Amino acid sequence: MTTHFDVLVIGAGSAGLAVAEKAAEFGRRVAVIDSGPLGGTCVNAGCVPKKLMWYAADLAHSVEDASHYGLSLSSHGIDWPSLVQRRDRYIAQLNSYWSTHLDNRDIFWIQGGANFKGAHTVAVGAEIYSAEHIVIATGGQPIVPNVPGAALGISSDGFFRLRTQPRRVAVIGGGYIGVELSGVLRALGSEVTLFARESCLLHHFDPLISATLEDEMRRQGIALELNRSVTALHETDNGISVHAQAGSVMGGFDAVIWAVGRAPNTAHLQLSAAGLHTQADGTIAVDDCQNTRVPGIYAVGDVTGRKPLTPVAVAAGRALAERLFDNRPDRKIDYDKVPSVVFTHPPIGTIGLTEPQALATYGDTVTIYETEFTPLRYALSSAGPRTAMKLVCAGASQHVVGIHLIGTGVDEMLQGFAVAMRMGATKADFDSTIAIHPSSAEELVTLKVGRRARVAEPDMQAA
Repeated sequence: MTTHFDVLVIGAGSAGLAVAEKAAEFGRRVAVIDSGPLGGTCVNAGCVPKKLMWYAADLAHSVEDASHYGLSLSSHGIDWPSLVQRRDRYIAQLNSYWSTHLDNRDIFWIQGGANFKGAHTVAVGAEIYSAEHIVIATGGQPIVPNVPGAALGISSDGFFRLRTQPRRVAVIGGGYIGVELSGVLRALGSEVTLFARESCLLHHFDPLISATLEDEMRRQGIALELNRSVTALHETDNGISVHAQAGSVMGGFDAVIWAVGRAPNTAHLQLSAAGLHTQADGTIAVDDCQNTRVPGIYAVGDVTGRKPLTPVAVAAGRALAERLFDNRPDRKIDYDKVPSVVFTHPPIGTIGLTEPQALATYGDTVTIYETEFTPLRYALSSAGPRTAMKLVCAGASQHVVGIHLIGTGVDEMLQGFAVAMRMGATKADFDSTIAIHPSSAEELVTLKVGRRARVAEPDMQAA
């Protein structure tokens, strides 16, 4: 017997839940299929628990700085088990919230893994379900490379399962996840060595961001092993050793964390039964309206390989439901000018084109405005993270086409500037805005001296 729905959503993460609740709001009979806890990666092993760990690390930095303000505070180390227990309790509350929320919306939660039996039919165990509309929103999973001894390491998922704090850690990967986890672990007292096969961190970002972050991580005591492609892990009496190209070996680690990227969760879906095939990297190709090549089957979120950010996934899911069920045939999201934040120490905020990208697009009409300073927060400290900012402007009207920030508070300040940039703000608009003083944000509206864009060094070019 086949159970029929108007909409089947495969995946209960940010994208899938966004589609489901919108479709139910428009009166459709909806089911969500997922074998894992509700909320997907973001809630359970991504954004939310990561930010809670970041807050713990940020507080640790504040305790270190307190004496500069005459406060007698001291840290006796982190109670890691207590932190983890409180964090996991909060995540369980979110899982419970989503379960209740689905019930209140009359959305069915089918627990299990789905695989296609046809273009409009899926199986979950022995049960068969069908729908006119099927949405694939299965997200991604951490990549663990196929090198000898790889299983001695853990992924970012494994990081959130740690019940004791590792004291000497190797983090492999210089992207988002690698730099974020390295910063958290170091601030909480671990010795951290970060390995990256590229010659700089966050190599897709503007060169200002990469260079400033590297300086700051080194200042905090994080060892950076750049241009180091890891070839194997070995277990020794002294812990885990990390082997890299050219015979480099570093040992004595009690934890190794793989942070080399994520791959889409598509292998288990048996897409060929529905007439679908993945691209070479495992992602599912979609058009601007999230349609796959098979009518009635759609894909949203990280599984499409487009801007793997939670707010993007949520926006795409809602837009799809509105297009299909709210008589808005042209509804789609704009993947251009998407702001994003990296929760390093200090955090990074960025939107738009990097300097090399702008130069390639707009040529010699690009003007760069940038600054670097010690924020007032650290004026009484002997040392503290510096802030660096860059505006990328182009054309005769000097439209702002890129904003790149690293420093205390930039994660919060970027949101408003992103609105301005999406509305077409120019450098003159920034200049005519009254500054808020004293603040770091005021620097963005008081930049005076610009320079012509220049080609970055080859290893710093943004892809």
